[in-house]
Amino acid sequence: MEINKKENLIKKNISKSISRRFGLSSSFSSKFLDKIIFIIISGLKKNEKIKIKNFGTFTKNRKKSRIGRNPRNKETFEITERNIISFKASKYLKDKINNE
Repeated sequence: MEINKKENLIKKNISKSISRRFGLSSSFSSKFLDKIIFIIISGLKKNEKIKIKNFGTFTKNRKKSRIGRNPRNKETFEITERNIISFKASKYLKDKINNE
């Protein structure tokens, strides 16, 4: 699958690529991709670390509340506490990206 540097790789194109590469129907590959995403989201909701070999690790972290400032009018406001998702690429992925 060739990726034009100016375009985003969207879920629909990933699904089509799975379909073509493995000879599956497009509806099956779309459902398959949805299930993988669902598994990752479910794991993150349970505070599990999601490790995908040769790809990377997803983790859920908590950001504390803090004071923010509107740069236009300098007005301050509170940014509430919230969950964030972090992704750390594996060494293999970093090497593949940097050596090709």
